[in-house]
Amino acid sequence: MKTTYAAAVPDNVVPIPDVQATTDTRKIAINRVGIKDIRHPIRFSDRSQRAQHTVAHCNMYVNLPHHFKGTHMSRFVDILNGQETDITVAEFHTLLEHMTHRLEAETGYIEMQFDYFVNKTAPISGVQSLLDYKVRLLGKLDQGQATLHLEVVVPVTTLCPCSKKIARYGAHNQRSHVTLNVRLREHVWVEELIDLVEQEASCELYSLLKRPDEKYITERAYENPKFVEDLVRDIAVHLNQDERISAYSVASENFESIHNHSAYAVIECDKDELAAS
Repeated sequence: MKTTYAAAVPDNVVPIPDVQATTDTRKIAINRVGIKDIRHPIRFSDRSQRAQHTVAHCNMYVNLPHHFKGTHMSRFVDILNGQETDITVAEFHTLLEHMTHRLEAETGYIEMQFDYFVNKTAPISGVQSLLDYKVRLLGKLDQGQATLHLEVVVPVTTLCPCSKKIARYGAHNQRSHVTLNVRLREHVWVEELIDLVEQEASCELYSLLKRPDEKYITERAYENPKFVEDLVRDIAVHLNQDERISAYSVASENFESIHNHSAYAVIECDKDELAAS
């Protein structure tokens, strides 16, 4: 049987002053105040409804009206520590609402960045291995109106169409990082965004390959050349047709194999603004 002991509190204890709760007279509001780059373990639900354990780098902010001297910094950490359910896009929305209400703010922001792993199967041998992706969840709640962004960095292979056209013995290729950021109307799985990017690349990447797989990937890339401009445009075509997405940016950085610089292209589109114009 567990025994608890009540702490003895002297009758003459003087209350500890709460300086941050005092009034500020400078009449200058603060747009964002909170904690930045705190690492915290999370469970993120994948498309198969399994919880993936990872560590997130979190930023949490609220607005501060001009008459408040400070915000309650400890509450941000307390909110993270109280998070017991798996993180999904829907749960991220709930966490954002809870934080903003708890801090008595009109506007709140949460950003989470973490490594996300997908088990991939090599195209010929069938060997399986994990490939890592960078994922970010970004949320803003302003006077009850939530805006949610999902971002993923997808590494792929691209092969130069010009090199293929002019060279007799092959074509140069490069590893590319595609950064896809979407503003959501409805839920979208991280894997859906990864699939979209990989399908439009010259070829996708794998962590573990056998020789037959290398042959397949090399030949597939050769038969599917893409300029950096082709890649972002082909992805944008699909995003324009997806009603769950209200705005997006898609950027590709190709780490050139025959230059000491990268090739880069980005497309940004706010579908809501286009519809209203």
